[in-house]
Amino acid sequence: MQRIIIFANGDLPDIKKIPTILQDGDHIICADGGTRHALALDLKPDLVIGDMDSTGEADLQKLQTDGVSIELFPQDKNETDLELAIQHALKLKAKEIIIIAALGGRLDQTLANISLLSDPRLATLNFKFDDGVDEIFFCRDQAQVHGSSGDVVSLIPWQGPVTGVRTKSLKWPLDNETLYPEKTRGISNEMLGDIARVKVESGNLLIVHTRKLKM
Repeated sequence: MQRIIIFANGDLPDIKKIPTILQDGDHIICADGGTRHALALDLKPDLVIGDMDSTGEADLQKLQTDGVSIELFPQDKNETDLELAIQHALKLKAKEIIIIAALGGRLDQTLANISLLSDPRLATLNFKFDDGVDEIFFCRDQAQVHGSSGDVVSLIPWQGPVTGVRTKSLKWPLDNETLYPEKTRGISNEMLGDIARVKVESGNLLIVHTRKLKM
């Protein structure tokens, strides 16, 4: 399996941008209430997983009528629905996992969702959050940011200092610098072209790429 798309139950700033992320043959998993986004895009999930406390009765009935697989968990559980969806995706051994609608809404849920990115089992995968406007992923060695000139790129050291940070095609370059989690040195840089490059020697560097709004 090449790509898995997981719909979470967060906000979508512009649902019309989501089709640009999708590809034919994507395996679609919905984390409980994320079902609403998939159905709004007229997509049939391959699996819905969670305790179903956020899925409306009408949506649940449609899923059952369409024969969608539903993996039901109790409400009293140790994981969020999104974490359950990611665990299931890992079992399928996909090379790329994209989480849609994991941001916005409750702050605690957003922070917890971002923390899921740091799971070491995801280090060898192309794993990111993307809502069509913002994409978020980790750089543990080197990474590329694909966008356009003027896009905002923030580099945030996660859970400790990140050493040997080098960038290319960003307005304010970094050359073998250390970024510290208690400092804001890497916030609000700008892309100079369609591709920016980031390398680190050690540490987990969270990359937040905000696409420039086109008029």
